[in-house]
Amino acid sequence: MATGLYRIQLTGFAGLARVAGISASFRDRPEKTPTHYFNSKFIWLPAVLIAGLAAWMLKSGSDTAESQPVRLATAAITEPLQSPAAEAVMPVETSPVDGLKISSQSWRRGGLGSKALVTFTLRNDNDYAVKDIEIFCSFARRDGSHLTDRRRVIRDTVNMKSRRTFARMHVGFVNINADQAKCSLVAASQI
Repeated sequence: MATGLYRIQLTGFAGLARVAGISASFRDRPEKTPTHYFNSKFIWLPAVLIAGLAAWMLKSGSDTAESQPVRLATAAITEPLQSPAAEAVMPVETSPVDGLKISSQSWRRGGLGSKALVTFTLRNDNDYAVKDIEIFCSFARRDGSHLTDRRRVIRDTVNMKSRRTFARMHVGFVNINADQAKCSLVAASQI
């Protein structure tokens, strides 16, 4: 059962066109080589890219703040006039943290070396007790370069004109390279 197609010899696109029944004028047309298509596309590509880049720069350049005029505002600060008698009557309020002082502090590692445990003594010189004391601890390397900061609020109270030691307070997790710690008081509430 042979079909007899084994003797047809196709030579290029023209032979395929003859088998498919396409007109002879198509087969006589010169073939475009792949390099011809390749070259014409790469000629237009830089031109299109340059035109697109120029349009983008023109559009984005109009939205910048440099093209807007700069307006400077001036303000005059005026304080209300008070009589000297009013100043003498009004007491000067101090913050509760002003009467607090850290008299001694040290720190060590805990929890496989990742936790900072700070021991410090607070001295309250205020005429009232304080609570919710916030401390700020800064940790540094051996050479003094800064590593990390941690804050902690202590919910306990410190009575008036007294001192209290807080032993091994967990301040937070610290870098393994931390070698030095310095704690300071940030805020406190009056009771």
